[in-house]
Amino acid sequence: MPIRQMKDNSEQHLVIKNHLQNTMNPIQRTPKTAQNGKGPPAGHEPHNTKQSHNHTSPPTKNKGRRRGRGGRKSDQGAVCMRPSSRHCTVAQKPVNPGSADILAATSNGSIQNDHNLSGMEMGFPTSSKSLIFASRPGFGQVGTKCIVKANHFFAELPDKDLNQYDVTITPEVTSRTMNRAIMAELVKLYKGSVLGMRLPAYDGGKSLYTAGEFPFSWKEFSVKLVDEDDGINGPKREREYKVVVKFVARANMHHLGQFLAGKRADAPQEALQILDIVLRELSTKRYCPIGRSFFSPDIRAPQRLGDGLESWCGFYQSIRPTQMGLSLNIDMASAAFIEPLPVIEFVAQLLGKDLLSRPLSDSDRVKIKKALRGVKVEVTHRGNVRRKYRVSGLTSQPTRELVFPVDDNSTMKSIVEYFQEMYGFTIQHTHLPCLQVGNQRKANYLPMEACKIVEGQRYTKRLNERQITALLKVTCQRPRDREHDILQTVQHNAYNQDPYAKEFGVKISEKLASVEARILPAPWLKYHETGKEKDCLPQVGQWNMMNKKMINGMTVSRWACINFSRSVQESVARGFCNELAQMCQVSGMEFNPEPVIPIYSARPELVEKALKHVYNATMNKTKGKELELLLAILPDNNGSLYGDLKRICETDLGLISQCCLTKHVFKISKQYLANVALKINVKTGGRNTVLLDAISCRIPLVSDIPTIIFGADVTHPENGEDSSPSIAAVVASQDWPEVTKYAGLVCAQAHRQELIQDLYKTWQDPVRGTVSGGMIRDLLVSFRKATGQKPLRIIFYRDGVSEGQFYQVLLYELDAIRKACASLEPNYQPPVTFIVVQKRHHTRLFANSHRDRSSTDTSGNILPGTVVDSKICHPTEFDFYLCSHAGIQGTSRPAHYHVLWDENNFTADGIQSLTNNLCYTYARCTRSVSVVPPAYYAHLAAFRARFYMEPEMQENGLNSCSNGQAKGTRAVGESGVRPLPALKENVKRVMFYC
Repeated sequence: MPIRQMKDNSEQHLVIKNHLQNTMNPIQRTPKTAQNGKGPPAGHEPHNTKQSHNHTSPPTKNKGRRRGRGGRKSDQGAVCMRPSSRHCTVAQKPVNPGSADILAATSNGSIQNDHNLSGMEMGFPTSSKSLIFASRPGFGQVGTKCIVKANHFFAELPDKDLNQYDVTITPEVTSRTMNRAIMAELVKLYKGSVLGMRLPAYDGGKSLYTAGEFPFSWKEFSVKLVDEDDGINGPKREREYKVVVKFVARANMHHLGQFLAGKRADAPQEALQILDIVLRELSTKRYCPIGRSFFSPDIRAPQRLGDGLESWCGFYQSIRPTQMGLSLNIDMASAAFIEPLPVIEFVAQLLGKDLLSRPLSDSDRVKIKKALRGVKVEVTHRGNVRRKYRVSGLTSQPTRELVFPVDDNSTMKSIVEYFQEMYGFTIQHTHLPCLQVGNQRKANYLPMEACKIVEGQRYTKRLNERQITALLKVTCQRPRDREHDILQTVQHNAYNQDPYAKEFGVKISEKLASVEARILPAPWLKYHETGKEKDCLPQVGQWNMMNKKMINGMTVSRWACINFSRSVQESVARGFCNELAQMCQVSGMEFNPEPVIPIYSARPELVEKALKHVYNATMNKTKGKELELLLAILPDNNGSLYGDLKRICETDLGLISQCCLTKHVFKISKQYLANVALKINVKTGGRNTVLLDAISCRIPLVSDIPTIIFGADVTHPENGEDSSPSIAAVVASQDWPEVTKYAGLVCAQAHRQELIQDLYKTWQDPVRGTVSGGMIRDLLVSFRKATGQKPLRIIFYRDGVSEGQFYQVLLYELDAIRKACASLEPNYQPPVTFIVVQKRHHTRLFANSHRDRSSTDTSGNILPGTVVDSKICHPTEFDFYLCSHAGIQGTSRPAHYHVLWDENNFTADGIQSLTNNLCYTYARCTRSVSVVPPAYYAHLAAFRARFYMEPEMQENGLNSCSNGQAKGTRAVGESGVRPLPALKENVKRVMFYC
């Protein structure tokens, strides 16, 4: 058996999804006027009100697409728009998305901004068989050209046939580590004979891969495996396994070559999966595999994180199809592992106290049980025999009180006596409990002092703040150092000497890919005319508020302050409030220097009572006028206080709040006050700055007609939380042409459900019949109320979707957008651009020369605005990497944007420039940010909504949104979680999550 025991079932590989195999049509090249060539969705009749459904699960029925047909003439008359009071004209005449003035269908079904065809029927294919992602419309040209290096290594495509064999092991083994040991022994025994000198690659489960065929299509083997953990001198356990190997299929390498050359749109997942497994095979034997990464204490010395944990360094590896061909993406990685300590030492670190003299409290036992459950330990009291067990629990009694029957006559013997007589091992610390190992039916007891934690077990539970800080210190590397470590990893792995890579004919370059990039210019920002500086051009991704005033500063005349920090005296709190009020005024707000009532001091444990007291006292003082802002001073370590305060203010009292920590109250910084002023202004409904191009109506495909920009995200519970709901959030711009203010809605949904369930839904009302609702519909209505216009174009930035979920998310969520639009007005189908935003990827971009200061920011990272859409990007689809922010510490991670659906016919320059420019409009600071703000805001809103869940919310109940609907209007029959408390109306309208 392998020396190091790894966690079972820890490997994950590319998954072959049978229902997506060979289902995509080849890319259809279209004239330049319709570069994206996307057909309009079909199978949806927006004017048929009978088609509303309770939208709770992904559609499965394929209704096809209308291809190569002109749009059907609308039977609806023109719906007159209310004239805009804005200075951006929408069109020469009244505009109607369902009329002849707006949309035209090209011969291949794509939508263009034309003015000579009537409204068309639009729907969405409900099967991946009729779905083609947006193809690249060309390459961007805007910006200063430069060369960057990427952590992608060119992989030469093999010219051998790759074969897949099915593996069945009897008796069945659930551990991938054991499976690998069995197959390694099989190859060792039979490679030179029955296997025809083939060296196969194995995925640890059901599949075996070869370059060339075995001399058989089916064969049964016998393999005997000795348990090396049973000691050196004594007898060793031996088990026999039957292994059946059966030919399944041959991978189509020609298909892969065509895909990489851009001649086919469907990726051959089988071939990619085989090559990925081949290149992982040797590393899997050398290191500890976790997901797509490999870790080892030998790569770099482990660093202690505290409480019995340590960080291991490692590397991430994945084969990727790119424009330059196959690419091996290598990046550095770190993860928390349980220290391989004697159990007594681990527990002492965990509890932070000496175990040997004092008995354990009940809370200590709970903490130990939680930390050790599921952890593998090995015994140390049997000399060379190091048998391993998995901890299932902890005894409630100390070791000295534990007895068990030794025969059928119920003769009892104590654990202490048994270990002394059987092993000659004297248990010293009999006041400690024993570990329970095995299952509940047959639990064994092991004294803590006779056990040691097995090396190589990743810690998957939540880290505390101290551990996170320690782990970040390890992972935070300057670009030059990270690049050096990546190159060293590639050289150490020596892929060209790898016997598996050689067997399969795969050759890996040892040089980082050199990639053409462009640095997009920063946008001009507009500030208020009364400031000394009326506009501003950010430098290297940052600027400040000196000599500037917010473009729309709000008035705060009724505010109060509540102080939950014992160490902050009233005079100190008053001084802080005065400084903050002055900063708000200097920044362009009208801010009353005096609160409605004197600063109120309260204890954190009485947060609800204190908030209601302040609310009632201010309402009495103002004769029923609502408080516009509540300032709250919190202790630096405040536990659940912050979350409780936000929940009560935003879902119960309808208060906009701004929290400040004690350390900032004592050490007042002008920069801190300026940032808080920015947050207060947008929370109360103002704007800090806008793009100069926006108010000058110069943003392509945004300024010409009313455009709404959505951001959406789903956050999932942390590892170990098995029943907590996932939280979905959707935000949408509420101003046009500025596209700066975003209203947001949040919703709890089923555990780890990635599809946003409440984008659109219907339910039956006893009086009104079928009623439509959902987050998209509500935000479209909100946009109309705020601007006097209905959106004629939708841009949807979707965060948090992995590549394996692209089809499912696009099918389900674009269909929901369609239905939400159709429910508002017959034939209302504004064209949609659907963009996935990814931050959890492993592509890093480095300056071509770290010595060239003109090509890096102060942190040594590439300059903000650096965009890459060639070489390392997808062979055919519309994606790009954009580093829109300046680095602060560590290596900047560019965001990856993948345009899955584009009915607005964006050019590469159009969507790249829009995305980059929006990154300068983030409300909370005067820096460009790393992710487009609507996606960032959705993430903040989803994170905020976790605070709205009370402990009992893990119970099952109805799935619902915090969108202000009455409880009686929830969708009927939905399975999910208990609804979040509804956001108050005045909270929903503003950027409460900032």
